Amino acid sequence: MNNLDGTIVAITGAFGNLGLVTAQVLAARGAKVALIGRGRAPADLPASLAQACVVGGVDLAERDAAQRAVDSIVSQLGGLNGLVNIAGGFSWETVADGSADTWERMFDVNVKTALNASKAALRPLTKSVGGRIVNIGAMAGLKAGMGMGAYAASKAGVMRLTEALAEELKDKGTTVNAILPSIIDTPQNRADMHDADFSRWVTPEQIGAVIAFLLSKEAQCITGALIPVAGRV
Repeated sequence: MNNLDGTIVAITGAFGNLGLVTAQVLAARGAKVALIGRGRAPADLPASLAQACVVGGVDLAERDAAQRAVDSIVSQLGGLNGLVNIAGGFSWETVADGSADTWERMFDVNVKTALNASKAALRPLTKSVGGRIVNIGAMAGLKAGMGMGAYAASKAGVMRLTEALAEELKDKGTTVNAILPSIIDTPQNRADMHDADFSRWVTPEQIGAVIAFLLSKEAQCITGALIPVAGRV
């Protein structure tokens, strides 16, 4: 198991299902976690996250809001070693019947959030060797299906951001990678696709374990990677 003792990690989109599970996985491995979310923090955070730094009400699509959130975490926890960009959204809409506004919204929630959070975190992450950024892409970013154009294009943008920033930072000791999940086994996805075989989907815990590895010292030699985490889909 990858040891993250003392590692300070900020997680965006941390109040959602994947964000909360990832935070628990990282905390169980010794990380000090900071939770960043757009809404209010859940009133019933798991006991394992009782000591987490929580920053709510943050619209990461706004550059200054992202900077304030990261600065607050650095001030409270004394630094930052890793950033996990989970914040994002999904929309199913065909090109023929949809709106260009959906494409803009997907870009805002999936690309700009990761971009702004990453830019805000660059200074503390590059202070010493071993900074980490892990982004959440999507298998759909490799090939869009019907109704997936806007979402897939935005996730492809996350992948290109990952590659470009990895090249910028590779001589500064900071790695940047993305994982590409397929369908994630969440209550919402089960409700939306109740006839599916849930056993084929990837679980938040499995995704959290891959993120933990990419944040660890063992992953220092990996940067600019786009790693499928697809279960059996």
